[in-house]
Amino acid sequence: MPSIGPELLAESLQLVIYTLVAGVLTVGGVLVEQASVQHLGAGEAMIALWLGALGGVMLYAGTYGIGYQKVLSRYV
Repeated sequence: MPSIGPELLAESLQLVIYTLVAGVLTVGGVLVEQASVQHLGAGEAMIALWLGALGGVMLYAGTYGIGYQKVLSRYV
């Protein structure tokens, strides 16, 4: 019965961690963008712009920075 080597275990753990971080950043970015739209509707433009920029950075980091460059390009 073959056992999982430490190298394979380390790579698998790294894939899981990167996937979780990318998912958290992406979902968080969507939620921050939603809050931005709500603040814009309430007439708080400065807070809406700040949250919009923060949400955009989170979405970029989650989908492209970690999701595409770290997970997909290395493991697929």
